[in-house]
Amino acid sequence: MPPDRPSDAGDRGPLRSEPGSLLEHVAVAVFGIDGDNRICYWGPGARNLFGYHATEALSKPGALLFPASCGDGLDTCSRMAERGRTQGYWRGRLHARHRDGTVLDCGFRVFPVTGVGGHSVVMALSSRGDELDRVKTNLAFLDALFQTCPIGLVMLDEELRYLHLNQALADMNGLPIEDHIGRRIADIMVTSEGGEYERMLRAVAREGRPVAGVLVGMRTRGHPDRDRVLSVSFFPLTQAVGTLPGVGGLVVDVTDREQAIVEATASRQRLALLDRASGLIGTTLDVEVTARELVAAAVPDFADGATVELVDWMDEREAFDPALPVITRRIAAGTVLPPPATELVSGLDVVHYPPGSAIHQMLGTGRPVCVPVNQEFLARTVLHENRARLLADSGLTHLLIAPLIARGTVQGIALFGRSAARASFTEQDLSLGGELASRAALCLDNARLYSRERDIGLTLQRALLPSSLATSPYLHIAHRYLPGSRGTEVGGDWYDVIALPDHQVGLVVGDVMGHGVAAAASMGRLRITAKALARHYKEPDELLTELDHCAQDAGIEFATCLYIHYDPTTGRTRIASAGHPPPLVRHPDGRIDVIDEVLGVPLGVGGCPFRTTEIRLPDGATLALYTDGLIEARGHDIDEGLNALRTELGRIPDSLEAAADGILAHLVPSSLADDTVLLLARVGRRQPPQPCRSLHGDPAGQRPQRAENHWPRRAPGR
Repeated sequence: MPPDRPSDAGDRGPLRSEPGSLLEHVAVAVFGIDGDNRICYWGPGARNLFGYHATEALSKPGALLFPASCGDGLDTCSRMAERGRTQGYWRGRLHARHRDGTVLDCGFRVFPVTGVGGHSVVMALSSRGDELDRVKTNLAFLDALFQTCPIGLVMLDEELRYLHLNQALADMNGLPIEDHIGRRIADIMVTSEGGEYERMLRAVAREGRPVAGVLVGMRTRGHPDRDRVLSVSFFPLTQAVGTLPGVGGLVVDVTDREQAIVEATASRQRLALLDRASGLIGTTLDVEVTARELVAAAVPDFADGATVELVDWMDEREAFDPALPVITRRIAAGTVLPPPATELVSGLDVVHYPPGSAIHQMLGTGRPVCVPVNQEFLARTVLHENRARLLADSGLTHLLIAPLIARGTVQGIALFGRSAARASFTEQDLSLGGELASRAALCLDNARLYSRERDIGLTLQRALLPSSLATSPYLHIAHRYLPGSRGTEVGGDWYDVIALPDHQVGLVVGDVMGHGVAAAASMGRLRITAKALARHYKEPDELLTELDHCAQDAGIEFATCLYIHYDPTTGRTRIASAGHPPPLVRHPDGRIDVIDEVLGVPLGVGGCPFRTTEIRLPDGATLALYTDGLIEARGHDIDEGLNALRTELGRIPDSLEAAADGILAHLVPSSLADDTVLLLARVGRRQPPQPCRSLHGDPAGQRPQRAENHWPRRAPGR
């Protein structure tokens, strides 16, 4: 360090301690004393403390800075410098003198350094004593406050990360102090008010407005199942330059005083869980999907694990007999616990509960029960020793068992489990578990009733649709019937091929509005009636007129029908329609015609006459009859579907079976919204008649009915 280095440093301001600490506001004067006890360095802050500019102090005797002692001011400076040289470091309180003659009580720290050329210099750091006393007092108070205060204290940075906190707050949160440092407050505190707590803290840091005594209901990561009410006060932490670097706070646990808020918080959480469950459970009419939705709604918000099981008597008997074992079929399970809990919930499909079990206890009352997982429970309820061992080792300590009851019938049971890391089930939890089970039970029963009605409708529909079509030696026939997907009810689509006198043939296809058993029954009536009428009415319009009267008499309000009368001796083909999609004709040269001159009104409407149009079919021509399920799709215009059918019909292969499969593969989506019928009839030369074969559609696998009849077109001698 050059002994003659002048340094005013007035433009840089006083030297301070590290930003952000309490010492930041203490001005520190730095100056150097050479071997002759003269001032050789005048550092930042010295001018503010002593009042001298660098030009006034440098090279002057150090006695300039001290009042005279025993008539000789040099003694104070020399004694201080000598102590620094001989002791290596010295600190103490001395009186100093300001330029204006004011005597100051100052604290000094002195130590020797080696300057340029090996000269020894004693460096001195000095601050006003009253400022040092203030800092010491503040530090002592702050240290005692953080060590002994029973109120939670916290310092957060601008991003609401923990900088410092006391043990009282760490105990409230259930986590060690070191687990807080550097983490955001949202990582520790769990509130149910949509982020309002964090927004309040950010407003304190950003706008500098303190808040006091705000009551907040919350949980913490250290106590995830314990509701707390905290009284919080927060204030901004400021720096010398006026920025807002963070937030300081005081936190008081007032849970006991504010038990009403705790209960309200718990009620809001229960209502929020029920609200989420209402949106999750029952989105489909599938029993197993509904059960999985109940598990997803309960785990992990309500329980650490859950299973749903259906009882085996739900389709056979209503009464529960406590003297008989309860046999259930597990259809859904889930857990957030590690093995062996995962093996426990997924290991069995069929579960047997002996008489006297906790399941019998619950079913006997029809109300949820909470049972501890102990030796008594395992002995009474779990038959298999290995299952009992898995349950004991799973970590589950309490089970809530709720009946799945809907419309007075027990559908099954729902089991919810909690580990030792969570509080056991309360009376409010029993009510919540029962409510979850009740909602799921109603959805399960709806799915069960729907499945039963759909199965009845499909059985009825299979019985009413033709198992085999009439044979005639003049047409090749391929037909398909696809029922709607599992999520839709059975429809009223139907079709038939009718053998008429003189080798003539009637082709009919129709669709009853609506779904379910009623639509299937109406379809059967119309099909049987149309078949009977075809033998008495040669003109299609007359047949539809009479069929319309029958539909009105039967209360059928809306049904479409297309009837075609074909005479193979002449090729004459007469067509009438009751509001049905028009038939298509593919000519041997590949040309496609849409026969839409006689669309008509649907059956059951009445008051409008039907008309017949006539065409002639050449050898090799193909008729395509269908229902709207083939050309209608959600989000697409019906004309788009009709054009797509025309395109597919224009490139069909020689085999009608392959043609029918190709059309369905390209036009029918994987999940049908409606039943679909396709009937292809090709005019051809004589071939030996083939037996009809038919496969009824499988409602789950979407396998269509299919049959093929090979008939030549012209009668002998023509």
